[in-house]
Amino acid sequence: MRPNDPAMYDRLAGEWWRPRGVFAMLHWLAAARARLVPAATREGAVLVDLGCGAGLLAPHLAGKGYRHVGVDLSAEALRQAAGHGVLGVRADVAAVPLADGCADVVVAGEILEHVPDLPRAVAEACRLLRPGGLLVIDTLAATALCRRLAIDVAERIPRIAHRGVHDPALLVDRAVLVEECARHGVPLTLRGIRPSLTDFASWLLRRRGDVRMLPVRTTAVLFQAWGRRES
Repeated sequence: MRPNDPAMYDRLAGEWWRPRGVFAMLHWLAAARARLVPAATREGAVLVDLGCGAGLLAPHLAGKGYRHVGVDLSAEALRQAAGHGVLGVRADVAAVPLADGCADVVVAGEILEHVPDLPRAVAEACRLLRPGGLLVIDTLAATALCRRLAIDVAERIPRIAHRGVHDPALLVDRAVLVEECARHGVPLTLRGIRPSLTDFASWLLRRRGDVRMLPVRTTAVLFQAWGRRES
């Protein structure tokens, strides 16, 4: 199997909502991502979820007041997302068939490290934001440390990262990400995150059902980024 093969997600479609399945860490990341999304400040607010998969973010947005629109290439993932209240749009995140400025929030969670054209995907994310709208990202950094930990190590640990899910050539250059977002009027703040080691040990021993993601100083492996589009 070639790295970063989109067909993998259809082959593993039955794993999306298994909390101890191969996408377990995506559940933990979705919870951390949602904590960066404030409650909607206006009626009819829209959140566009780029690379939404089966809608893992949806339960964490309950009560925040957004119309949740998910964009993904996988028809099966979108079918599952619809069961969790997500309005699905089958499309590439680098060419989203939605209007300029349609979104109060755009979320790009664990997707930018899978796209072959980062500037184009960033341009689309920023285009969708209304003035003052919030962009929320989490992704993997293009560093030797990240390649070692997130690919060489993590892809060999069951239920952490499926073998071949990442192409090291597509990991995200943080300077390019910041520059491209700024070019489209969205200045970013970055911070690193990692799983709680005590939670992870308890999870492995089946003593807890999830793992908290904790902030760390370094952005050299897994990191979050957020910023608002300037008026």
